[in-house]
Formats: sequence, C-alpha cells, structure tokens
Amino acid sequence: MTILIAGGTGTLGTQVVQRLNERGMNVRVLTRDAEHARHLGSAKVEIVTGDLRDARAVARAVAGAETVINAVQAGFGATNGSSPKSVDGQGSSNLLAAAKANGVQHVVLVSIYDVAPGHPLELWRMKYRGEQELQASGLAWTIVRSTAFMEWAVGFICQPLIKHGKAVVYGRGDNPINFVSAHDIARFVELAVVDPALRGQLVTVAGPENLSFNQLVETFQTVTETGGVVNHVPLPLMRVMAKMLVPLKPALAREIQAAVFLDTANRTADGTAVRARYPSIPVTTLQEMIRRDYAVAKELGAAGRVTVDAKP
Repeated sequence: MTILIAGGTGTLGTQVVQRLNERGMNVRVLTRDAEHARHLGSAKVEIVTGDLRDARAVARAVAGAETVINAVQAGFGATNGSSPKSVDGQGSSNLLAAAKANGVQHVVLVSIYDVAPGHPLELWRMKYRGEQELQASGLAWTIVRSTAFMEWAVGFICQPLIKHGKAVVYGRGDNPINFVSAHDIARFVELAVVDPALRGQLVTVAGPENLSFNQLVETFQTVTETGGVVNHVPLPLMRVMAKMLVPLKPALAREIQAAVFLDTANRTADGTAVRARYPSIPVTTLQEMIRRDYAVAKELGAAGRVTVDAKP
C-alpha cells in the first residue's frame, strides 16, 4: 500500500510518517520544498515536490496511492502568496479531485475543532469546506478534528524564553484553551489508516486540560526551570492592528485576528468520551510534552522565575 501525505513535513506530519514507516508501509510525502523533508531521513519515504495549489503537480503525486492523508494547514499564510483560501480551500479541493480521478480508496482529513461555515476565521471556514467536500465525494473518508497543538503554543510563546529570556503573550492570556499533543493526533491518524471501523467517522480529539496562555507559560517555567520576562500585547491594540493591517499585510492581520479570537472566544473542550473509546492511544499532558521536547531547557535557561507584567 502506498500512502500519500500532504503536509508530511510539519510537527504532525512528521509523526504520522514515522508511525506508518514503523508499520512497514510505503509513504510518499508531497512538499513544496524537498529541503523541508530532509529531516524525515528514511529510504522508506518517497519525496514528491509540488504545490498543493498546482492541480497537475497534485495529480502526479496522487497517482498510484491507495490512501491519501490531508494534513496540510497553511496557518494564516505568509509564504509565496499562500493563504487558508488558496491552500486549505482550493489546494484541498485539488487533492480531493486527484484522489477521485486516481481511484484512491480512502482519504483522511485532519481538521480543526469547531469548524463552521460562518466562523470568524478564514482557516476554520476553509477546513469546514474541506470536510463538506470530502463527505460528498463518494470516497471512503475519515475526519480527525483537533484542538490546538500544545507543541505549536509552547514553541510560539515559550521557546523564546530559552533563546532570548523573554516572550510575548498576545492579549490578556487568561482565556482557557484546550491543547492536545500532535503526537496524540498522529496516533489517531495512524489508526484511521489501519482500522476500517474509522471509515465514515468524524472524530474530535481534545487534550486532557483547558489552560490559558499564562498557565502555559507558568507550566513551562516550572518544568524547565527557565527564567525570563513575559510581556502582554493589549487586546484593544490587537483589535485595531487586525483591521489596519488587512490591506498592507493580510497574513499578519489574519494572525492577529486569530490571537484576538483565542483570547476572547470559548476554546475549551472535553475529550473524555472520545478518549474512552480509544484507550490504546495515550493522553499526553502539557508537562509530559515539555519534558519530551525541551529536556535540555534546564541547562539552557537562566535561573529564576518568569515574571509577568500587569495585564491590560
């Protein structure tokens, strides 16, 4: 069996590739830049260069694959004109069309928790569109919805404490958010590939805790014994910037819009029921993830406590 993974070089995709390789499966990765796949470092991985927005390149990549995994996420778009609409929207449509034309047996889509057609963020709207197109395609499908990756949040907010001794929280940082490990989601994607019972299923996976960004920083500081200073960007300023930057820097405007959303909307989730159905998949805590990925932080970080400024 040949499995094509679009989005196979990121945090999630790398884990999926590794797990499928360990099962002895033939894995093909579609990437815009072969350099991005160098870290995969396995003779069992076939690298195909192509842009998801290029229908012909996508068709070449899909040819001969029995299973397609769509783990692509443009984020908020800042590279070569990419955007959620062009990548997660049209790019995913290109991938699905190629899958149908080439007789693919099963498509697995990695989506986002609480997508909706009228969602305030374009990325969520495009993921919803992708879900709807897949379910109407006539192909066997599995959709794995995920809450926010703790690896992303820790890398974005906390890692600068190690490198520079300071970090930035966008907004008040008190809003509870559910974080899940990308490693856990990779296990669900792996299961979707090998277990026919997950075909035709939409599975929403959440992590074990709802934590604010301030709590995220505090946990990181405690586990790694890293010092530093954390500043907050005032929420009113973020709202103004999100509007002003739309015509000038749309990708940055989308990032700030997302930051406002994460600081104000209900981002909590309860994954207990889904986890109970799949007891073989570990539930990674934030502390475990930090110990796993930042084991050397104690040596690199400065002594002392993280100090947090007065919140706006």
